[in-house]
Amino acid sequence: MTQPKILSMELFIDWAFEHLLGALIAALLALWIGVLLARKQARAIRGENLAQGLWPPATFADYGDLRFLHLGTPAVQGSMRISKPFEIHLEYVQRMMGWLLFVDLDRVPHLHAMQMGLGAASLTKFCHHALGMQTTAIELNPLVVDTCRRWFKLPPDNHRLQVILGNAADVASSQRWHKKIDVLQVDVYDPEAACPMLDSQDFYRSCRDLLTDDGFMAVNLFGHAYRYEDSLQKITAVFGADAVWAFKPTAAGNTIVLACRTARSHDASAWSSQAKQIEKRWSLPATKWLNSLTPIGSHTAVAKA
Repeated sequence: MTQPKILSMELFIDWAFEHLLGALIAALLALWIGVLLARKQARAIRGENLAQGLWPPATFADYGDLRFLHLGTPAVQGSMRISKPFEIHLEYVQRMMGWLLFVDLDRVPHLHAMQMGLGAASLTKFCHHALGMQTTAIELNPLVVDTCRRWFKLPPDNHRLQVILGNAADVASSQRWHKKIDVLQVDVYDPEAACPMLDSQDFYRSCRDLLTDDGFMAVNLFGHAYRYEDSLQKITAVFGADAVWAFKPTAAGNTIVLACRTARSHDASAWSSQAKQIEKRWSLPATKWLNSLTPIGSHTAVAKA
């Protein structure tokens, strides 16, 4: 009688490892192909939607205590710390509050802030909730507004907060807001976050027209499909190099530019004291700003128009 063959434990482990490894490789390959196909389909749907006047979907994803906003692509369009929804945690967004170094902090609640591009509503919430400012946000995509209201703690409109569905370029050129905005924060990007959607000299001229005599514009310049020097040249051509300040790029590559309707000078000692007051009142790293913010007027590479 023939004895049945019995696999040794070592042979069995080798056999199982080979089969499991093959199955794992096949599963990873299938997952990779699925991701590629999903991205291709998403791009096709997004193109069809935009062609039909529809909007890219506004979705969010949670990673621990962080919630990120996406517009149909992996690109992050904004974020929120879930445990502290009214604070600003991204460095570049914090720097868009750099205008606080220039103003009388006691007068901040009496100022009017406007955001062009709602994102995850970080700036809008901070200006409205933490600073107590009159706040107006302009957003083109209604799905972004709805998502911010449902998932990013954006309050409903009230006597100090207004979220307007509209095109930022149209708002900038409208007489309705001319010389009524004390702080203008511009962060308008396409779903891929490749470059600013509004970056012309005419647009920046319209933005300047919105500002009060002591007003400020803060612009986020970011993306692989733009040239920072070109954008900066357009801004200085409108505001004058003596009225423009720029932060060093963040680790993520965002460069924040501040432009004053009326040129400002600064005193290092006064700024240091101001920064400490900002940090005492609000959760912003203002002291760190002092080593990153420089006047463009001191850069000979950029001439005053």
